[in-house]
Amino acid sequence: MKKMILSLLLSVVFAVTAFSQTMDMNNMVNLDDMIGTCIDQADKMGLTDDQVIKMKPIHRETQKRLARYNTDLKIAENLFMKIMEVKNFDIKKANEVVKKVAELQTIHQFELLKTIKQIRTSLTAEQFERMKMMMSMKTDKKESNNDDGETIMIIVNKDNLA
Repeated sequence: MKKMILSLLLSVVFAVTAFSQTMDMNNMVNLDDMIGTCIDQADKMGLTDDQVIKMKPIHRETQKRLARYNTDLKIAENLFMKIMEVKNFDIKKANEVVKKVAELQTIHQFELLKTIKQIRTSLTAEQFERMKMMMSMKTDKKESNNDDGETIMIIVNKDNLA
């Protein structure tokens, strides 16, 4: 009996953790944002027309994969919640959903890595550095926004930092 309760508890904890991790889509969203920024800022990055032409279908596919992944996760989350609604839920069904979410995450992460590899191999070393700089500046801007969506400007006097 104790083993069953412990396994139930662990399954629920694992499931909740898995769902909270899957709902964080920052990696794919950032990748989509990175590709879009590269295309939009092609002249500043020094991209050739051929490079932009290669990036556009990758960008579209990334957007499709992100939408498909979000949909699959939402379906799994709804199924999981439906299973958990009843007092004496079926642990096997819950475990199947947890495994499905883990499988979705693995596939998603691998697709993300393949896309990153495609983009990076199409860039020169200089373009890659420009992209990294642009993305870090974009991330810094997002982090400096307050809850009202207003940008907070922080002015730092370097003399006072010592």
